[in-house]
Amino acid sequence: MMLPQTAVGPLFSLFLPQMRMTFETILDKAQTVERVGFDGIALMDHLAPPGVPSTAMYDGFVTAAAIAMRTERIRIAHLVLCASFRHPAVLAKEAVSLDHLSGGRFDLGIGWGSVPDELERFDLNNEPPAVRSARMAETLEVLTKLFSGEPFDHHGRFWNMRGAQQQPTPLNGTLPVIIGGGGPKLTMPLVAKYAHWWNCPSYAVEELDALRPLVGSARVSVQHPITIASDAAGLADALGPARKRFGNWGGTIEGTPDVVAEALIEEARKGVEQFYVMFTDFATTESLELFGREVIPAVRAALAQHAPNAE
Repeated sequence: MMLPQTAVGPLFSLFLPQMRMTFETILDKAQTVERVGFDGIALMDHLAPPGVPSTAMYDGFVTAAAIAMRTERIRIAHLVLCASFRHPAVLAKEAVSLDHLSGGRFDLGIGWGSVPDELERFDLNNEPPAVRSARMAETLEVLTKLFSGEPFDHHGRFWNMRGAQQQPTPLNGTLPVIIGGGGPKLTMPLVAKYAHWWNCPSYAVEELDALRPLVGSARVSVQHPITIASDAAGLADALGPARKRFGNWGGTIEGTPDVVAEALIEEARKGVEQFYVMFTDFATTESLELFGREVIPAVRAALAQHAPNAE
């Protein structure tokens, strides 16, 4: 299938954990993302925010559907949907519905669940990691069959289905699958077998070079927290709150636009084809506009100079 690609350089998407925000705030940010030149937006999928379960957060699929109705161009995804939350037939129905609603702009990000206490709290398959990984593998197998639109029987470790069939099918035949995570034994084999994209989460950025050979034919995206300001004084003001909020996330890039751009250029030259950026100021309009105005063009211009057909 055809995957989204810019003429020169990587794709840029906002990773927006949709907590502590009204729907209007989320939708305003999505429209700003589209206006200033980003390629996509990705949300979280949790029943309660990790570490702060009393904090309000809207459902990832409902929020994605609202964004689809308010935007025209950007792609929409999750980093990532938890396979343990949904029967694969339910997941397929929700995903294909969102694919049609968005006009083919939905990417299916999926993982096997990295917050055991969330699974435990809601009595949702809090199994050992190897079992959750196997459950996700079977989920992906069933999704492939459901996306065909043809009736099938399935007899697996976790589900048994007879004459299962769903319509409609994805607009482009299937959905781009993003698998997130960095486990070499439980996650990367699934990436190599099923994924169109592997998303390297911020906590695994330092292992990117070691994990890259395990991705098979999947394209590589990287997730980064970003602290950005137009000048040194603004950056100094931003760093304190940013480090207090996100100091343990890993993979953070801090700096003025030229510093941020140079860090992303270096990764893009190593084969990273998409960046999911999470702003440590919760994606203010000022940060989104600054990034769209100065970072995205700078990265693409630098890479265009070294493209094979560049003159």
